[in-house]
Amino acid sequence: MPLHGKLSGSCRVNPALGDNSGCMTPIPQTLHDWLAHCERLHPVTIDLGLDRVRTVAERMGIRFACPVITVAGTNGKGSTCAMLESILMQAGYRTGVYTSPHLVHFEERLRLSGEPVGAAELVAAFDYVERARCQNSDEISLTYFEFTTLAILEVMRLAALDVVILEVGLGGRLDAVNIIDSDCAIITSIDLDHMALLGDTREAIGYEKAGIMRTGKPAVVSDPLPPQSVLDRALEVGADLWRVGHDFNVSGDKQQWSWAGRGRRYSGMAYPALRGANQLVNAGGVLAALTALRDVLPVTAQAVRNGLVFAELPGRFQIVPGQPTLVLDVAHNPHAVAALALNLDAMGFFPTTHAVFGAMADKDVTALLKRMNPLVDKWYFTDLPTTRAASATELLQSWQAQNTRKDASASTWSDPEAALQAALAGADPADRIVVFGSFYTVGGVVKDGIPRLQAKHLPAA
Repeated sequence: MPLHGKLSGSCRVNPALGDNSGCMTPIPQTLHDWLAHCERLHPVTIDLGLDRVRTVAERMGIRFACPVITVAGTNGKGSTCAMLESILMQAGYRTGVYTSPHLVHFEERLRLSGEPVGAAELVAAFDYVERARCQNSDEISLTYFEFTTLAILEVMRLAALDVVILEVGLGGRLDAVNIIDSDCAIITSIDLDHMALLGDTREAIGYEKAGIMRTGKPAVVSDPLPPQSVLDRALEVGADLWRVGHDFNVSGDKQQWSWAGRGRRYSGMAYPALRGANQLVNAGGVLAALTALRDVLPVTAQAVRNGLVFAELPGRFQIVPGQPTLVLDVAHNPHAVAALALNLDAMGFFPTTHAVFGAMADKDVTALLKRMNPLVDKWYFTDLPTTRAASATELLQSWQAQNTRKDASASTWSDPEAALQAALAGADPADRIVVFGSFYTVGGVVKDGIPRLQAKHLPAA
């Protein structure tokens, strides 16, 4: 059964684990070394299933006494978590938010009251996971994601939180975070991604994401056209379904927006600080979840308004002022890139749009390029620092195979930073540079901080 209920105590030491220091010698001492250890443990990168990770969690005594909100979906998970976090912090709650992947530093995956966790806390938790998985010489193999998830849950367990927010890494039903019984499930959107693991239809993928629903607990579905599998799963487990267009609604004009749901209404609100038309869908789901949890996590209308205005999340249609304008977006599947294209189109006229693009090899690269081709005049394809990525040359070949624009150009670069500098060198101050395609792509240009661009005026042709 998934884990929930009372904390098992504030002391890290579990006597049942014994005094062994883990399965390997020497014991890693730094966060970098622990992460390298996690990468070597399991024969495959992704191994969906809960038996192994649940067994280790039970040995560790991981439980939460506070409300838990779990967020799944193809896109919009990170934004939903950020808005929940911001509103709940404005209401005075001590929050813990687990999201993945990170842009630059692993510590970004866990925020405690809005701040990234410290490396020292993670190192201690990694050591505890290692001892738990090797208890009594009964070694349990864990994937990188499973091991790191347990370490993060352990840090959260010790943090005396008022609310825990967990973002699903992949799917939902068999994702490691699903060992925790949530008090509210949110499903943001459902589209085709990770099809080799989750299925090749929205129905199949919806079933996997609906696996985070729990009997008698609120299940918020903010996808306006959810697969029938999601609705069937809610009925099957007896979840309290909150469906957009049925149990809550959003509406708005150019100046403000409103939300109405079961017994509560918010009117005349400023639009969320997170940019893009798609964020209103995410905000609607957030308010539905908070309304469903109002008896255990009451929030004021002012906390809602302030929280939406102050919410921050790097890399989600993030517009960086400068000359040229810089747009950062981790969009990496057709659904997310379609939203990015609409948001770019709504920005108005730019003489030339430059795109720095790097992507994983398992993505539908052709679909991503086709959607963005009408908007992009100059492409800068980049290698990424992972074996899962398509090479810049492969991306260029994919673009050439379907490009029909004679006025467009493309080049290849060794890393995102080099690609950005090339785009800057070829840009006029009035142009726009878009960096997208992967967390690695955006992370590669913000690793030393958010760039502030200042292009020279190009000589007339």
